[in-house]
Amino acid sequence: MLNLGGLLIGISTFLIIGMFHPVTVKAEYYWGTKCWWIFLLLGIAGVVASLFITDVSFSAICGVFAFSSFWTIKEIFEQEERVRKGWFPRNPKRTYPWDKPEEEKKKDGVS
Repeated sequence: MLNLGGLLIGISTFLIIGMFHPVTVKAEYYWGTKCWWIFLLLGIAGVVASLFITDVSFSAICGVFAFSSFWTIKEIFEQEERVRKGWFPRNPKRTYPWDKPEEEKKKDGVS
C-alpha cells in the first residue's frame, strides 16, 4: 500500500511557497511594509491550527503555511529594498521612506 502523506506534504509545500512569492510582491506594492502584521497573524493562526489538527499530514501543511507566513514578514522588508534598488516596479501612488519630501526637493532645485 502506498503512503501518500509525504507526497501530499511535498506538493503542498511547493504550492504554498510558490503562492507566497507573488503575494509578497503584491503586498509590498500596494501596502508597503506596514502589512507585515497580517502575515504575523496568519502565521500564528497556522501554528495554532497545526497544534490542534490530529492528522499528521494536514498538521504539517498548516505548519508549512505558518512558517511561510513568518518568512514573508522578512521578505516584505527585503522586497522594499529590491524596489529601492529598481529591481521591482514601485507603486507611483505611494511614497517610500527614501523619497524626499516636496520641501526638500524644492530646496535642492529638483522638480
